[in-house]
Amino acid sequence: MQRKIIHIDCDCYYAALEMRDFPHLRGRPIAVGGQSSRSVLSTCNYEARAFGLHSAMPSWRAQALCPQVIIQAHRFEVYRAASEQMMAIFSRYADLVEPLSLDEAYLDVSESHWFGGSATLLAEHIRAEILAEVGITVSAGVAPNKFLAKVSSDWNKPNGIFVVPPHRVDGFVSQLPVKKIWGVGEKFNQRLNQMGIKTCGDLQQWPMPKLVQFFGKSGAWLYQRARGIDERAVGRTGSRKSQSIEHTFAADLAGEEQCLSHLPLLYAGLMQRINDQDCPPLKSVFVKVRFSDFTTTTLERAWALEADSYQRLLRAACAKNSKAVRLLGLGVRFNEAGSSAQLSLWGPDESPSIGSAASDARSWV
Repeated sequence: MQRKIIHIDCDCYYAALEMRDFPHLRGRPIAVGGQSSRSVLSTCNYEARAFGLHSAMPSWRAQALCPQVIIQAHRFEVYRAASEQMMAIFSRYADLVEPLSLDEAYLDVSESHWFGGSATLLAEHIRAEILAEVGITVSAGVAPNKFLAKVSSDWNKPNGIFVVPPHRVDGFVSQLPVKKIWGVGEKFNQRLNQMGIKTCGDLQQWPMPKLVQFFGKSGAWLYQRARGIDERAVGRTGSRKSQSIEHTFAADLAGEEQCLSHLPLLYAGLMQRINDQDCPPLKSVFVKVRFSDFTTTTLERAWALEADSYQRLLRAACAKNSKAVRLLGLGVRFNEAGSSAQLSLWGPDESPSIGSAASDARSWV
């Protein structure tokens, strides 16, 4: 059976929810993150992106590039609630759903009978339901595998859909920039470009033994992705290894007692994150402390998940360095047994656009 995979990805998720709940923000450049000089943006809307703003940009830099930008504080309870709404919608139409983060997921609809089995029409229907019930727009990619579906969902952003039916895979992949292959970062992309490899079509000219010789284990998946091959199944795979929370303070904390005064709020935040997830059994707890000189101490023990455990670890960490503290983090590590979907707060990157393949893809069933 020919697989049919839908990848749903929200458009500037956090910012979209802020504009939904605060209509006066619509049409204005907004971002979500902290306002202190040490904070970074989690995401921003498309009006802000026009000024060069992007996720992970320091807030001070964002305000310098776009003085009129409005930076909204995080409201994670709102973001989680909206994500749960979307996951409930996905479950109506697919038995196999794999969340990648709060705002994106894969759906395997290979055996779906909705809309006569058309994955394209189903994706459009799901997008419409999310808009009606959650109040935000999403983009969708439809393809025969996860790799192509994820690339496609980014192709016609925002609020778009892009379809790669089986008979168009070869033509689509051949012109795909190699930087669109998951795992090819900026430096890896530069190395490939220096070798004359800029597109997957260029990469297809290299035999697998040669790629393995140059790139080791990465050569095998480069060979496959360059040909649009991806046999990964949709489903909850892998296991959660840890859960943590951390905070960078606008002003350094002077001494152990000031650090301890912030511990209850961090501990409450960590417990909420743990309770919100289907987590494996506990292995250990840890504390992370970054000092004003940027040295970092992490202490970990196989102790109970209690506030007292973190107090003891924090006191021990502060005893190792007398400098002021700029960041505190608390976390837990889990045993390898068990699994749960890992949620990411990063927003999508922008993609270039090519000619649409959706015009005649509605017939793909």
